Amino acid sequence: MVLAGVDAGGGDRLALAVLVQYRMATTEQMHLVCSPGVRIEQSRRRLAKLRGEGLVDRVTLPQAGRTRVWFPTVYGVKVASVWPELRGRRASRTVSDRTAVRLRVGHGLTVTQTALAFLQDARTRGDVCRPLDWIPEVHHPLGGGEAVIPDALLFYRRGREGAEGVMLRAFVEVDRATMGPERLAAKLGAYARLHSYTPQPAGRRPTSAVQELAREEWRRSYPLFPRVLFVLDGTGPAGIATRIDALRAAATQPAVATFLHDVPVLAAPLVDVLQHGPSEAIWHPINGSGERVGWMHDRRP
Repeated sequence: MVLAGVDAGGGDRLALAVLVQYRMATTEQMHLVCSPGVRIEQSRRRLAKLRGEGLVDRVTLPQAGRTRVWFPTVYGVKVASVWPELRGRRASRTVSDRTAVRLRVGHGLTVTQTALAFLQDARTRGDVCRPLDWIPEVHHPLGGGEAVIPDALLFYRRGREGAEGVMLRAFVEVDRATMGPERLAAKLGAYARLHSYTPQPAGRRPTSAVQELAREEWRRSYPLFPRVLFVLDGTGPAGIATRIDALRAAATQPAVATFLHDVPVLAAPLVDVLQHGPSEAIWHPINGSGERVGWMHDRRP
């Protein structure tokens, strides 16, 4: 039996799922991510309703014009974590902690703003990239207790819904210049190790037969290794250039150079991503000429 005109909580469900997955967002960001086709007052009412039900909460930033930043409660995470669309997602242990949200708000909201740029660009282009196709902090083990945890994993499909298209994936690192250029560049080495990391069976000495059958850990999740996008913020043009130079210096290391031969690694200022859109030729290839490219360019550097 179909009940005409009944939403059945679809909009509420998406809003809660986005907050659980994204960690935090402002009212305007939630509106543009989840329901840009309606008036923002409807988004405000939805968030207030979810808060009244104990599923989400908010902190207010007095230094930012009393901007409200929303995040899921412990109860909200518990409700949403069993939904199929969030299966396999591990919410941060501090996602519902008001103090943790307040202290991470600068980076967290910048990551959400970056997600919004890709979503809006896909809508403009007619490509397929839904709100839950942006997945923050996916854990990729490197062995020995180490891991690569990008700020986000992006799924993006070129072409309209129902038509033939190309699936693209990207690891996105949002850098706000809170660490030195060398520490930023060291992330390239971590991605190079992830690209070649092949776990060995526990308690067994590797033999030539076992090594031949083994495969890289990332192949369990991806048919191709996702490209890597560095989105740079928190500094001016000179600081951006310094950070890109540091990434290019790291690219001369043999292991990283081998990685860059197979995987595109690009960097762009956040201001260009927001102003022009991520699909435009605003990205600096870390391995290659100084010519800027779009992030969806051919995999070969």
